[in-house]
Amino acid sequence: MKNDFGKVAVLFGGNSAEREVSLNSGNAVLNALIRGGVDAHGIDPKFNDISQIKAQGFERAFIVLHGRGGEDGVIQGFLSALNIPFTGSDVSSSAIGMDKAKTKQIWQCYGLPTANYQIIVKENFESASAADILEQLSGAVMVKPIHEGSSIGMAKAENPEQLIAALEEAFKFDDKVLLESWITGDEFTVSMLNGKALPAVSMKTTNQFYDYQAKYQSTETQYLCPCGLSDEELTELNLLAEEAFKTIGCSGWGRVDFMRDSDKNWYLLEVNTVPGMTETSLVPKAAKEAGISFDQLVLDILKQTL
Repeated sequence: MKNDFGKVAVLFGGNSAEREVSLNSGNAVLNALIRGGVDAHGIDPKFNDISQIKAQGFERAFIVLHGRGGEDGVIQGFLSALNIPFTGSDVSSSAIGMDKAKTKQIWQCYGLPTANYQIIVKENFESASAADILEQLSGAVMVKPIHEGSSIGMAKAENPEQLIAALEEAFKFDDKVLLESWITGDEFTVSMLNGKALPAVSMKTTNQFYDYQAKYQSTETQYLCPCGLSDEELTELNLLAEEAFKTIGCSGWGRVDFMRDSDKNWYLLEVNTVPGMTETSLVPKAAKEAGISFDQLVLDILKQTL
């Protein structure tokens, strides 16, 4: 295995708002590679000079950097310039996938289902318009910083005061914020490996939505895999996930998130090109249901660089 992969850099940590999640994911991946006999080394761009990665003899990179600088095409472009193979999607699809607005616009162009939305730019927002915005988006919205993940800066708003407060908080993370019509229903996620869907996972939380606390801190969040859908519904969901992944240009591995309303209509939420990779994260849960251990999953992802 060492001969196949050579010296591998596991890139994690970084400087984004998702640093803590990335540290957990990166350490899990690094330990799995070492257990598999791979000559893997952890590299944290916050403290390590990654401009020396080529000179240090690294032959490929496993990217486990979440958020800006790692999931937005920046590190992908850097590695491409050094001619170092890396895991996951390429520069352009990573950049698009990190931008929730551009992702939705592309999906709309392909006729794929996604909720009604508006893009709010910090410098142009006027508090007096909050009531009109809510009316245009069916009275309740999900507020999302466009370039953040892990539900950072997200909130539900049902009245002008809540919307103004949620936007003020979201603007701390991003100058552009996405407002989506609120969807009441169940949340699902479909992990992708080599362009194919793994078993879907359904997330159940007592919170208003599947937020940061529900993802990383709560002991009450439920993860259902099998997710409870019929074979016909699963086929529909998997085909939609594969199409959504492909239209953004993503490759290798990743995750596509969905909502399904009370009328059983599917809505695409976003694509994740570097999802969480702790042993209890969603992609490993899906892989386990497919009979793929965590260590094998990590090796399968790294094999994409050969």
